[in-house]
Amino acid sequence: MGGFGLFVTVLFFFAILMVFMSVKSVPQGMEYTVERFGKYTATLTPGLNIIVPIIDQIGRKLNMMEQVIDVPSQEVITKDNAMVRVDGVVFYQIMDAAKAAYEVNYLDVAIINLVMTNIRTVMGSMDLDELLSRRDEINARLLAVVDDATTPWGIKVTRIEIKDIAPPKDLVDSMARQMKAEREKRAQILEAEGLRQAEILKAEGLKQSAILEAEGRREAAFREAEARERLAEAEAKATLMVSEAIAKGDVQAINFFVAQKYIESIKEIATADNSKLILMPLEASSVIGALGGIGELAKEALSKKG
Repeated sequence: MGGFGLFVTVLFFFAILMVFMSVKSVPQGMEYTVERFGKYTATLTPGLNIIVPIIDQIGRKLNMMEQVIDVPSQEVITKDNAMVRVDGVVFYQIMDAAKAAYEVNYLDVAIINLVMTNIRTVMGSMDLDELLSRRDEINARLLAVVDDATTPWGIKVTRIEIKDIAPPKDLVDSMARQMKAEREKRAQILEAEGLRQAEILKAEGLKQSAILEAEGRREAAFREAEARERLAEAEAKATLMVSEAIAKGDVQAINFFVAQKYIESIKEIATADNSKLILMPLEASSVIGALGGIGELAKEALSKKG
């Protein structure tokens, strides 16, 4: 191979090298910055890209996907002078590769320090009870402040989450005792309320029972009075009938009336609890005669019907 052939061969390999150096493949989710003599000129997006070999150089390779950074644990003094230990996480995404590459040095370190500073500022302005009960509010305030501060860096802070808030052990013990006392207080109140309701229900039951019992006695008395009234009317009617019979000269009617009253009196005496012996009066024979009169009276009534 002569000198010309060698020159052509070198030129061929040089051309291949130039082509190889000019073609840049960028993977999905990444962006490369291009620097010409140290100055930023363009940004390469995912796919094949062409640059001027030797003159253009790849500057920074930036991950454009959302990323997460752990925020180291730190101590924060609250507004009411309670010291708590706090840590968290930050989610962010690069929106402008050129700004992220050239507007800030050590991007992750800058974000972490910015978040830690604002955690102390936001949480230091709140009481301990607020810290423990308003974590969502803290996250929202941190996100607004940090996102606004990092916008010039070409990034978007999507979320900031406080992972843990750890008060000192003596404070945790005190809070546990307070919570236990509060629960015992609520239990005693509920128990007292239960007893009160039980007593009220018991009194209501007794009241309803007394009312029903009184209504029962009133109803019984009413019906008893009504029965006595009916009996009195029947006796009056019977007496009237006997009186009319006597007025008409019917002696058997008198015997019937006297015998009926006599038998009722003997019945009451015989059914009394303290009656063990029944003495028949001397007029018993008269009563028997009266019973005979009743028989005669019945015969007369039957003969009239016949």
